[in-house]
Amino acid sequence: MQNIGLQTLSNGPFWVAAGAVIAAALGGIGSAIAIGNTTSHSAGVLSEKPELFGKLLVLMSLPGTQGFYAFVVAFLTMQRFGFTSGNPQASLGQGLAIFVMGIFVGYVQLKSAIAQGVSAIGSIDLTGKHPEESGRAILLPGLVEMYAVLALLVAVLVIIWVSAKPF
Repeated sequence: MQNIGLQTLSNGPFWVAAGAVIAAALGGIGSAIAIGNTTSHSAGVLSEKPELFGKLLVLMSLPGTQGFYAFVVAFLTMQRFGFTSGNPQASLGQGLAIFVMGIFVGYVQLKSAIAQGVSAIGSIDLTGKHPEESGRAILLPGLVEMYAVLALLVAVLVIIWVSAKPF
């Protein structure tokens, strides 16, 4: 029984899958928390001004992009290492590198989704008080989006680099 645990810990594909799952889970959790906060806050504004639904919809859903980015990272990871073809291949070094990448990218997606949700709530308030400012209001949470996109780009580069050659 003890050998099975050691075999799993020295199995590169195990660590690749774990990194992909962690990235997807953390990004999804952050997006779910932030969208829950933005939609519940929007409900108060919409109870007084239901005509603003179209303008608030983008602000409510914007923090969901981090969950999508995390899914892209997980899918690309699984695809590059052969999981989608049913023949996963990865050295222990590759697996550990992807595992660490998954932790950090997932964390950035989690935190940026929550921060974007906070920013979106401010923009929801701005739009509720001054509907004509909705175009400007969307820029505020959009600034936070840049860091989620940067994490996505770094993850894609790491996945490509790590999958290119076993180490």
